[in-house]
Amino acid sequence: MDTYPISSNSLEKFYYINGDYFGQQYKEHLSDFKTWEQKNHAKDWVLFPDNVGSRLSIDETALTNGELYTIVTNKAGKGKKGTLVAIIEGTGAEKVIKVLDKIPEEIRDSVEEVTLDMANSMGKIVRSCFSKANRVIDRFHVQKLAYDALQEIRIAHRWDAINEETNAIENAKADGIKYIPEVLSNGDTKKQLLARSRYLLFKSGEKWTNKQKERAAMLFEFYPDIKQAYSLTHSLRMIFSKNIDKGVAYTKMAKWFNDVTDSGFKSFNTISATFYSHYPEILNFFDNRSTNASAESFNAKLKAFRATQRGVVDIDFFIYRVAKIYA
Repeated sequence: MDTYPISSNSLEKFYYINGDYFGQQYKEHLSDFKTWEQKNHAKDWVLFPDNVGSRLSIDETALTNGELYTIVTNKAGKGKKGTLVAIIEGTGAEKVIKVLDKIPEEIRDSVEEVTLDMANSMGKIVRSCFSKANRVIDRFHVQKLAYDALQEIRIAHRWDAINEETNAIENAKADGIKYIPEVLSNGDTKKQLLARSRYLLFKSGEKWTNKQKERAAMLFEFYPDIKQAYSLTHSLRMIFSKNIDKGVAYTKMAKWFNDVTDSGFKSFNTISATFYSHYPEILNFFDNRSTNASAESFNAKLKAFRATQRGVVDIDFFIYRVAKIYA
């Protein structure tokens, strides 16, 4: 065994073990990986029916080389032992359903709620495997659509500003004069104003710094459509943030949807289609205010664990170790 002395001054010699060597020994001899009952199919799927609880989350994550896996977790596990229900290679509904159907029907029927994103495949999986559970679309996925639409409007204006500046530079060069950009009172050019406003548009106005307040005031003065789009995204955030019952939420959501339609923003068309397709599941959030945050947190734990391994070389053994920790 490779060992290395830490100190030669002491009467006793201390050694540390080569990490790669120890990892290999753990896999081959110290762990029960070779006799693990799910070893033969771990690369394709692992399943832990005993970890099924009344409230689940389903999401996707990349474990290695960008390859996506579907992850089912139990909220009651709180990211510790008992959290992991299933890891299934791919996101295709048919394959995932085939694996989850291995869980006894009476256990699957005990699930009361599943949080998920708006992918059609995820909805199909939940409807088929957990037919008695309420499906709850994660509020943050809904809000992200609004933020994306807002940023799309900002980016379009930024490209216009870039083209305008480029043309001005070319014209100045043709006239044999030096181009001097117009600078606003806060020191930004219009192009810089649009670029530097990206992050403030994600935040509530009360959380803006003084500089961000100044920048936002200028942005909204020059681009009223950005102000209107920001107001729409803020209104949606407020609907989800306030602790209101489902009936009130339904009314507020309907009004918000009408405001989106009246705005005429093409960038918000995706939101319109999404609301038509997922309205009941979006409103189910207001029953228990459930989100997919636990699934996102679990995905972050997997990514952090993967980073400590400097990537995933042996996917079977990696999933075994994940199962030991979280299942």
